[in-house]
Amino acid sequence: MTYREARVYLDEMSKYGSVLGLDTIRGLLRELGDPQDDLKFIHIAGTNGKGSVLAYTSMILSEAGYRIGRYVSPTVVSYLERIQVDAEWIREEAFARLTDKVRDAIARLEEAGEPLPTVFETETAIAFLYFREMNCDLVVLEAGLGGALDATNIVKNTVCAAFASISPDHLGVIGDTLDEIAENKAGIIKPGCAVVSAAQRGNVSRILKGRAKDCGCTYAEADPAQVDIIEESYRGIRFSYKEFRNLHTHMTGKYQTGNAAAALEVIRILRDKGYEIPDSAVKQGMEKTRWPGRFHVIGEKPVFILDGAHNEDAALRLRESVESYFPGRRRLGIMGVFRDKDYERIAQIMGPVMDEIRPVDLPDRNRGLPSGELARTLEKYCPCVRDAGQGSVESAVEVALADAGDTDVILAFGSLSYLHEVKAAYDRIREADEKRV
Repeated sequence: MTYREARVYLDEMSKYGSVLGLDTIRGLLRELGDPQDDLKFIHIAGTNGKGSVLAYTSMILSEAGYRIGRYVSPTVVSYLERIQVDAEWIREEAFARLTDKVRDAIARLEEAGEPLPTVFETETAIAFLYFREMNCDLVVLEAGLGGALDATNIVKNTVCAAFASISPDHLGVIGDTLDEIAENKAGIIKPGCAVVSAAQRGNVSRILKGRAKDCGCTYAEADPAQVDIIEESYRGIRFSYKEFRNLHTHMTGKYQTGNAAAALEVIRILRDKGYEIPDSAVKQGMEKTRWPGRFHVIGEKPVFILDGAHNEDAALRLRESVESYFPGRRRLGIMGVFRDKDYERIAQIMGPVMDEIRPVDLPDRNRGLPSGELARTLEKYCPCVRDAGQGSVESAVEVALADAGDTDVILAFGSLSYLHEVKAAYDRIREADEKRV
């Protein structure tokens, strides 16, 4: 099987959607020799910030000399980005070889009349095989949807269950209220593991603490009051947190120090468990961490930013960042979003702080909200809405760059799923501009 054949196989499988539950992946992994049982995990759940907490934690641990697997979704730059070891993406050859192995296992399950896995379950199995093959010391594992019944929750050897900010999302799928969503995500807590959380709102802290107590786990929560910001701009943040002094991150956004504090609490817990993580590794890991699509600055003159603000909480944080970093500057937006998200609320939050917004169509036309429909929603809240090029991402980027002055700000936001197209369009246009000079 070639890499291209592996992708075609998985793309065909993705047409059948997803199913919550652990029975099917349990059967698949058993057929593959239960590779997850040979690994140890830092399991991360939450609504916003999971990827950032994962990025900080894994980079610091890699700098400390541990071999660290990463499993993330969705991806922004490349499909292969979802499976990494020490921040290096899985190679096409290894992905194809392991996909072939999993395909054979699925064929045996089918012959036996067993339930067949979803694409996410299949990708998760491929990841576990790879991490075992690479002899990872720890795997930093991002939950997909929810927690309790997510395919990643098949793991047993959880060293630390960590939680980014939890807010309403996927309503009606993993819960109808914030409390129900928190209960679902708390399902990743395993007996005896350590539990770490970002600062939470409402009853979320109480729910996580209660689950931790029931499972005999220690519990620690990041304290925003102990974050001391030394300097901050859209280019980076210098800060201290508890015993960690004068750290610098290139990952910006008004919410980012909260994610960093949660990651640092994970590091504190791991130190208590005997992992050797020197201060130099913390400082270097924080400095080296990058995470595409999270207030990600890809250009200057004009400033061009990508941000996957796909729900109310993320949009509120994005608005706070935009107002703080760019007061008085002209702001041009590009927005694409799934129709099953609360796009009206995102438009209500972001529309008033943008001078104009161009709605675009997403690559996934089945889930994506058509640009024309999004335009009608945005017109209620934004003073200028331009549906350029019938929703074409390329056209939206090209027109925004042509329209923007050096001191203006262009912000592409909404779903993470289309930001790779924005980045690719930006790179093509800038490269063409350079050739003309």
